[in-house]
Amino acid sequence: MPRSARQKNIFHASFNEWKKRTLEANSKSAPLAKKAKTFKSKAEVEKPGFKGKRSKPVTIAPSKEEDSENTDDFNEDGEDDDEPLNAQDGVDADEGMQVDEKQAPTGQSARESHIAQKALTQSRKMAKNKNFGLLSDAKRVWALARSKDKGLTAEKRKQYVEELMGVVKGKIKEIVFKHDASRIIQTLAKYGSKLQREEIADELKGSYVDLARNRYAKFLLLKLIRLLPSRRSGILSSFHGYILGRNSSKSSDNSGGLLLHREASGVLADAFELYANGTERAGMVREFYGKEVALFEKEGKGLVAVIEGKSFFPLYSLFTDYALLPGLGSDKEKKKRILGAVKDSLDSIFNNPDKGAVRHAIVHRVIWECLDVLGRMQDSGNAEDAVEAEKLRRDLFDNCSELLAEMVHTKDGSRVAREFLARGTSLAQQDRKTILKSLKPHITRMCLDDEAQMVLFTAIDVIDDTKLIQKSLTVHITSVDVLSELIGSSQGRRAILYLLVPRSRRHFTVAQINALVETDGIISDIQDKDGKLVREGTSKKDAGVRREEIRKGSSEALLKWVEEQGSTVIKDPAGSLVIGDVMLYADGDKTSASKALLQPVSVPYPCLPPTQHAIDLPHTSRLYKTLLQGGHFNHTSKKVERVDGWDAGAFAVQFVEIVGDQDGGVVISMCTKGDRNGTFVVTELCAALARAAPSSTDADRMRDMLKQWLSGSDVVDEIKAGEKNGARGVKMLLDTVSAL
Repeated sequence: MPRSARQKNIFHASFNEWKKRTLEANSKSAPLAKKAKTFKSKAEVEKPGFKGKRSKPVTIAPSKEEDSENTDDFNEDGEDDDEPLNAQDGVDADEGMQVDEKQAPTGQSARESHIAQKALTQSRKMAKNKNFGLLSDAKRVWALARSKDKGLTAEKRKQYVEELMGVVKGKIKEIVFKHDASRIIQTLAKYGSKLQREEIADELKGSYVDLARNRYAKFLLLKLIRLLPSRRSGILSSFHGYILGRNSSKSSDNSGGLLLHREASGVLADAFELYANGTERAGMVREFYGKEVALFEKEGKGLVAVIEGKSFFPLYSLFTDYALLPGLGSDKEKKKRILGAVKDSLDSIFNNPDKGAVRHAIVHRVIWECLDVLGRMQDSGNAEDAVEAEKLRRDLFDNCSELLAEMVHTKDGSRVAREFLARGTSLAQQDRKTILKSLKPHITRMCLDDEAQMVLFTAIDVIDDTKLIQKSLTVHITSVDVLSELIGSSQGRRAILYLLVPRSRRHFTVAQINALVETDGIISDIQDKDGKLVREGTSKKDAGVRREEIRKGSSEALLKWVEEQGSTVIKDPAGSLVIGDVMLYADGDKTSASKALLQPVSVPYPCLPPTQHAIDLPHTSRLYKTLLQGGHFNHTSKKVERVDGWDAGAFAVQFVEIVGDQDGGVVISMCTKGDRNGTFVVTELCAALARAAPSSTDADRMRDMLKQWLSGSDVVDEIKAGEKNGARGVKMLLDTVSAL
């Protein structure tokens, strides 16, 4: 046999032998199946103490998420639920598998070779990592404790958690900063008892700042803050001195303040916005006031209380004169020092916009407190204070004007932007243009945010240049694509309606209206161009005139939108409310829009199932009734508040022309067939024509036509027959028809 043929036979024999041994090994030890994806129920996701996600900046696209503990909560705050786990290997996720490149001994099977190689790798890891054995044992129990198997009872999970706690107890601080170990401790915090969580917190005491700065351990820290209220105050107080980096040298990671740290910034943001109470928030903010306040003031007070009060100095009771306190000086000097410290603290944030701290609510709280103090100084009547306050406000605005879009998503951030818009300064009009320019790219997302939209409403309320509002805001909001997006949410619908019926109690809550009132009529002492102190208000134009101009500027686009999409939008209950107010309050020719709204109701009645006729939809039927009666019904006065800009008679004429056509078949069917849901609508139709007939030839003609359709004996009998079947409004309809 040729040499090449012998080599070929040897190769095939070796391959067949390898294949046989591999199949035998696989039959003896089946590989671990890939873990099936699981989805948490609402009850599992919304754990005790969970307050939702913190508000997201309008500058971030909806698909992106901030680095927040809550954004990862669906996957165990960093745990990958889909990751297959071999509890026996104990391989550290941060260390790659070390593969022995030596050839397996002759005669060993593939399985035996793998076992030997694995043992060698583990021995090397044990020599390198003193906690390797502990982690291996912990992972074995962890795989059971974290299981999402529906057959796992609460009692069984409790046993696994207790066993896992016994494995890691006393070693938590040593292992928690590693990726896989951090996930193990997170599971303990999640499923453990209050006592077990307290044991974890006790072991980690003194390391909270380092935990916040760690890429993996920060999730455990946030779990403790959320799930362990009894230790929350202690954890948050441990951040004092580190938020802005005043004590960073004491930390093992001397990387500056937590607020500007890549990992810790999100921890502070979540803790402040979601979990801290008022006193704890005040304590976190206190560091911005400077070392003087941080050292002496221990009560949870805001900046106004700190500046105006003297009680935060423990030695004050020993002196009758505040100026006698050594090294502290007068009230004016104290105020100047504290405001200077606040300004310096904020400048450090504004000068590092790439760190993302300017998005956080804790920063917005400090800015608003500062503006509140400056506003009080301007309103105090003291000329020197007013000049100083305006100067500080100007510096603050110049530093953060381009960053306002990053702030408007929180309550305090929104209030900051609104204060800059409302408070008069020597450069007020130019400042307002600057603000609108920075917000313009984010108008749509602002309309969809509860707090951010308040900034837009304030801009509409205080800016006298309505052409600027039209160009910067109204044109964008009333574009067809944006309206289609806004109509789908309550926030978006409010943004549309504010152009027509601002602060209407039908659409805006008392709290929202009161918040908007805060920026009405602000009058401040400011310097004019000549340096003289003058009293300047928020706006010079009458509020009624401004609202009228805004309404007229937005009406054409809104009516065009109703004409194009109204027949679809009215099928949605909330959308029908917006359509109704656009028709009632918009200015301009509404003939085409009315025609578009009447098309859906002009189809034969009733429709074949499962299709529903427009008149059978309660909200749509209510819309037609409102338009026919000329306005909304006031439940307090028990009267219809008719709108001057809406002609109910003209709409009634169109109703008869389009829906009734020539024979009135659809109108008659609404009262005599199916569920007879058109009875009340036809009643209002008759009443509208009766009111309009004396002054309108068309209305008089349509009234006669409608009376002819409905007063025939056969039709009247059919209408009366509906009363026996439970139809409502029959008597009212017959009385109205007879009065035509």
